Amino acid sequence: MSYPEGAAHIRTTALIVASALFMEQLDATVLATALPTMAEHFGVSAMHMSVALTSYMLSLAVFIPASGKIADRFGTRPVFCSAILVFTVGSALCGQAHSLSFLVGARLLQGLGGAMMVPVGRLLLLRTIPKEEMVAAMSWFLVPALLGPVVGPPLGGLIVTHLSWQWIFYINLPIGIAGMALVLRFIDDVTELRHEPFDWLGLGISGVSLSCLIFGLEIVSRGALPLPDAIGILVVGFGAGGLYLWHAKHHPAPIIDVQLMRVPTFRLSVLGGALTRITGGAMPFLLPLMMQLGFGLSAEQSGFVTFASAAGSMLMKASATRVLRRFGYRRTLVWNGAAACFFIALISAFRPSWPLPAIYVLLLLGGFFQSLQFTAYNTIAYADIPREKMSAATAFYSTMQQMMLSLGICVAAMSLNGSVALFGRGQPELQDFSLAFLVVTAISLMASPVNSLLPEDAGDDLAGRRGQAVHSGMR
Repeated sequence: MSYPEGAAHIRTTALIVASALFMEQLDATVLATALPTMAEHFGVSAMHMSVALTSYMLSLAVFIPASGKIADRFGTRPVFCSAILVFTVGSALCGQAHSLSFLVGARLLQGLGGAMMVPVGRLLLLRTIPKEEMVAAMSWFLVPALLGPVVGPPLGGLIVTHLSWQWIFYINLPIGIAGMALVLRFIDDVTELRHEPFDWLGLGISGVSLSCLIFGLEIVSRGALPLPDAIGILVVGFGAGGLYLWHAKHHPAPIIDVQLMRVPTFRLSVLGGALTRITGGAMPFLLPLMMQLGFGLSAEQSGFVTFASAAGSMLMKASATRVLRRFGYRRTLVWNGAAACFFIALISAFRPSWPLPAIYVLLLLGGFFQSLQFTAYNTIAYADIPREKMSAATAFYSTMQQMMLSLGICVAAMSLNGSVALFGRGQPELQDFSLAFLVVTAISLMASPVNSLLPEDAGDDLAGRRGQAVHSGMR
């Protein structure tokens, strides 16, 4: 197979595709900082604003499974460009929201665009880049994506403090327009058209399952319906999930190919990554609320504190390839994961009396280790996937990713609400946030035993370790 125009083209493609991920990540982190202000505008509790995050992720989880199939049928570049357009229109409608229910509807439309935008963009890279260049290319791909979380918190604070919350959505408009122009100008359509039967029934069953599971967990976390009703929704979700597993075994091209879980590196990345991403989903929800409700900071001050975590993620990208080459995937995922959990758990001890430089340093280190963990998961997942299965693997992995991020928000909200109710408080205090951080960290700790099941040489081709003495660094 030939790769167009060499390393320069790969770098250009990665950076342009990453602009879509930048827009999505910027939107999420800016929104998280603005949640308390938006709650006041809509006249609801700040804790109930988690629905603004989970509604978007619900839409992602429902439509991501179709992304690879749609790209295979209609072309990767046109689908990617159309997805950016839908996301941009959804952003404009979010800015026009006059109620929480209107905002949720607009976020669902945004999620439809995001469901096609990021997985199809990643598919473009996977089909363009040689395997031995994957870690380096993913680092280029993630640089603009990580700028979103770095820029998002302080930008969100500045917008909410000096303008209005609506502008946190309007800033997506010029980015989306520029992204579409760059895609049409510079991105090659490397589509591998396939005309397999589209699994409409599977899409419907999986959509019912995923939406009921996410919606049910969101309802439980907020106490929006009586518990029996919420449990009923979850039972429907699990039942539809079981029905889908039966359906997938009998369809020639299921919308979510569960047979991919037979690939050991893919399976372990999905399982270990699922546990880790629960904490990843909880962080953007808990940290801004803790800074504003627990510390009493303004949205602007909160944004300038919480950006340190994303800054640590940026610093990591320069060393990801060297770390993975030096230690390999298994040791990196096991020990780096434990280090990331340690620094996230320390957030539970944060108090207003702490010096700000100490908080900055701990958030920076936590962001560094957590980002290295996600980089390792995102690359080892595709180490042993055949080329013809890349679109299916991307859709499957992205679906699980969004499910776990949504679950992280729900677990964080349930822990927070549960602690508030247990101690009879009217609104969350620092002790409640501490408990929530410890709960999500404990879940992520369970990923280390899963990661230890990876073979010692897993991903050596990706990390450039093939042919090296794997144990040279252990003497």
